[in-house]
Amino acid sequence: MHFDTLRQTMIDTQVRTWEVFDPNVLRVLQQVKREQFVPAHLQELAFADYEIPLDHGERMWTPKMEARVLQELDIQPEDRILEVGTGSGYFTALLASLGGVVYSVDDRADFVTLAEARLQRQGINNVHLQVGDASAGWSAAAPYDVIVLTGALPQLPKGFREQLRPGGRLLALEGQSPLVRVRRYRRGSDASLRGTDLFDTDIPPLRHSPTRSFQF
Repeated sequence: MHFDTLRQTMIDTQVRTWEVFDPNVLRVLQQVKREQFVPAHLQELAFADYEIPLDHGERMWTPKMEARVLQELDIQPEDRILEVGTGSGYFTALLASLGGVVYSVDDRADFVTLAEARLQRQGINNVHLQVGDASAGWSAAAPYDVIVLTGALPQLPKGFREQLRPGGRLLALEGQSPLVRVRRYRRGSDASLRGTDLFDTDIPPLRHSPTRSFQF
């Protein structure tokens, strides 16, 4: 199978049609081998406009959503990034290819183990993987320039605002199936968060402790 041809077709027919033209984003989509992050029996679907299923009922984002989120976050080479929900490790690899260091946390130990092996095969070594519940924040490596929540929550927990640097960007998926809103926040110098609605989707919820408060 000619993965490089399929990759270019994905960029031309899916990514660019979502108005993703940032040359750095397009570069990392070319460099990071998406086919190496999907389950082996679904490798032929690696570049389809399709949410590829993972174990535990989780799904990968579509390629166009991954690209659009990267562009919206405007990741810089020195950025310190928190990813909540490692999943397959592919979006982790994209973040690491654009930013300085990525802290990625997932409460599924098998996801973290698989992601570690896949990142090593790609030669990506600026990622710190952890098993844990970061659904209300992850203070261990805070503050962050960028925070990305890869699963949906009913509301944005307050802890994320406290762990974001002034000028930092946060991408949240807020709501419940079938309507989840993708929203980008930017923290001001006064610790305020200004939100911008980007688009709607339907993404599985982020697993979290039921004892935690999710009031903003």
